[in-house]
Amino acid sequence: MDVILLEDVKSLGKKGDLVKVSDGYARNFILPKKLGLEATPKNLNDLKLQKAAQEKREKEILDEARTLAGTIAQKNITLKLKTGEGGRTFGSISTKEIAQALKDQLGLEIDKKKLVLAEPLRNIGTYTVPIKLHAKVTAELKVRVDQM
Repeated sequence: MDVILLEDVKSLGKKGDLVKVSDGYARNFILPKKLGLEATPKNLNDLKLQKAAQEKREKEILDEARTLAGTIAQKNITLKLKTGEGGRTFGSISTKEIAQALKDQLGLEIDKKKLVLAEPLRNIGTYTVPIKLHAKVTAELKVRVDQM
């Protein structure tokens, strides 16, 4: 019997896959637990429409991420860091402060977890901070750190 999976089933397939299973397995396990539907022409057509809608949504999300990346690449933000004698700095700037500065200076709401910093910024200067907006899109933000 052909079955369309509604959930991921271990050792059988992922959600949306069309799999061939024995009649007993389908009747006694997959169908009662609502893990899948029988592959009728109507259900196959519904699956095709759902996949098309999902691809369209993913494409729109990717396009939005690319547009946002273009906007971010043209902008830069400035943060202040307290310094002492000889240019020695006190403290550091982390992803939390950068995300807050993005919100305050540019009006962009970006989660601090999307900012990719190997270590906090501890010196005066200009840095390029990658922002992971999507699995396929990474934006480059210029961050300038000045003395307070």
